[in-house]
Amino acid sequence: MSFTEAVRRCLSTKYATFSGRARRAEYWWFSVLYVIATAVIAGTSLAIEVPLLNVLLLPFIVPMLSVSVRRLHDTGKSGRRMFVALIPAVGPILYLVGMALDGAPGTNQYGPSPKALTQPVA
Repeated sequence: MSFTEAVRRCLSTKYATFSGRARRAEYWWFSVLYVIATAVIAGTSLAIEVPLLNVLLLPFIVPMLSVSVRRLHDTGKSGRRMFVALIPAVGPILYLVGMALDGAPGTNQYGPSPKALTQPVA
């Protein structure tokens, strides 16, 4: 999955879809966009001395949460597992490790594997 395909999927077709599964590439490409957008908006906000960060990043919060939940679903875990990131010190590390794990092969309780849907059958 390419950067543009991942961003298009997260911002249009699956904007607020918390069901289903998301591949690692979809999650990480959208995370890259989120970090870049945050840095650009924060830099601009500091340069012009206007608090823009909250207003301009608001549209990105829902798709970031939805792709995170779908990524956890791909590994076979509940979306509530996202709250582990709130544990001081070790929480963010455990969260990142969970996001980096490979998805469960085949179909799980959250749907069919997105990796199997995109790979050609030989």
